[in-house]
Amino acid sequence: MKRWQRQTVGMAWGLGLCVAALACAQQPKAAKASGFSAATVEEKARALAAKPYQEPPVGVPPSFEKLTYDQYRDIRFRDTASLWREEGLPFRAQFFHPGFYYTRPVGVNVVEGGKARPVPFSTDQFTYGPLVGTPPKGKVNGFAGFRLNAPLNTKDYYDELVAFLGASYFRALGKGNLYGLSARGLAIDTAQPGGEEFPTFREFWLETPAKGSDTVVVHALMDSPSVTGAYRFAIHPGERTVMDVDSTVFVRKPVRQLGVAPLTSMFLFGENDRGDFDDFRPEVHDSDGISVWMKNGERLWRPLKNPKQIQVSSFHTDGLSGFGLLQRDQAFSSYEDLEARSERRPGAWVEPVGDWGAGSVRLVELPTREEIHDNIVAFWVPDAPVQAGAQLRFSYRLSWGFSPEGAKAGGSTVAATRVAAGSKPGARRFVLDFTKSSGEGTGPVEAVVTASRGQVLHPRAELHAITGGYRAAFELMPDGEGPVELRCFLKRGSETLTETWSYLWIP
Repeated sequence: MKRWQRQTVGMAWGLGLCVAALACAQQPKAAKASGFSAATVEEKARALAAKPYQEPPVGVPPSFEKLTYDQYRDIRFRDTASLWREEGLPFRAQFFHPGFYYTRPVGVNVVEGGKARPVPFSTDQFTYGPLVGTPPKGKVNGFAGFRLNAPLNTKDYYDELVAFLGASYFRALGKGNLYGLSARGLAIDTAQPGGEEFPTFREFWLETPAKGSDTVVVHALMDSPSVTGAYRFAIHPGERTVMDVDSTVFVRKPVRQLGVAPLTSMFLFGENDRGDFDDFRPEVHDSDGISVWMKNGERLWRPLKNPKQIQVSSFHTDGLSGFGLLQRDQAFSSYEDLEARSERRPGAWVEPVGDWGAGSVRLVELPTREEIHDNIVAFWVPDAPVQAGAQLRFSYRLSWGFSPEGAKAGGSTVAATRVAAGSKPGARRFVLDFTKSSGEGTGPVEAVVTASRGQVLHPRAELHAITGGYRAAFELMPDGEGPVELRCFLKRGSETLTETWSYLWIP
């Protein structure tokens, strides 16, 4: 899967509506207004689900379907007059040109005073650099997507905050972050036989924020062969940028695997899985692990890997408290990449609102040889079958930042996983570092290690004199050639001190 993040990071895109085009868009003759309420998108999704699916048409001239990556980035939206800039509002909306991978434009509407008005596309809104030369000749039916800017890092500059571009993909930043992982509206049949289905956001509605507001609201209409959907995003920028997401999904036909609140990231290699990459950088990834919290209090951490074959892990629970893909290692020395600055990638955390019932957090790890590909996907799969005609509602809080779990993230967590040869032929040695615990008890600390097969040798835990945390170490003597599920946590007496480290070791 191509990473649209990589296609836009570092682009000097000054996206913004020119004053003349915006003024034109606000005239009734150019774009008629229609009534809009919270129920409008849901009714559109319901009506769309009652009809057979139709693939959206290509909306750009053939020459713009064939743009190269460098040509596409040479198209820039004029930076002088973003939507809402002249009004002095706390958010500004800016737009992406269709073309390259994004040949099926989406509609974008502005909502104000209970009325929605389409934002028309115009070549006057863009500059076309020397690699492109001339604007498209022929009708263009919309934009590829949009982004929202806000004073995230300083009070005087509007940083890029969130972008919606391609299928149902979107991404956001907390304070101090650079783009890394993405989210999606839904994931359907990921890593299933027969191929994956990618739902698409067909149309957006941007609510005009009030002066002084700390929130901007976006509505989206989803469509795919199997489902339609209505989404509402209430976006709050900050140290952690928080999205309150409400979704209603209408099912056209049975879905084998419905992935709710999917997150997508990249892991090429790291301290636990170096592979055979000949690279000056110690690690290359946008996320280094998945965290899963159960309502019964159990917390799991699984380091990511770049497997030789597709690897799917499933964490079942009767009650989910939250899950996320995180970039816990935030030291520049772990990456040594002056361009990518991987230590500044955000994590993303999904916290269900209401009871989602029984289900599984599923982690899909795909093999890749290049960092331009997203090869990590995580999502929630309900146990209940998804039948045609069903109407499903999912609400959740999606947070982005260095520590997106927020204040609830306390306790000792896994900081590093290292794997090496053991002391006996065929054995593997695992060394785990845990962060400092807030507990002040006394007595020996024990490493509790279990393996689904094989023999665990020499488990021990000791104080880490450098970090103030603990280091656990053990060896695994495999039994046969199959995969081994490993778990480890630290305890003192009957007190559990850490989250549970979970790892799938494959010979």
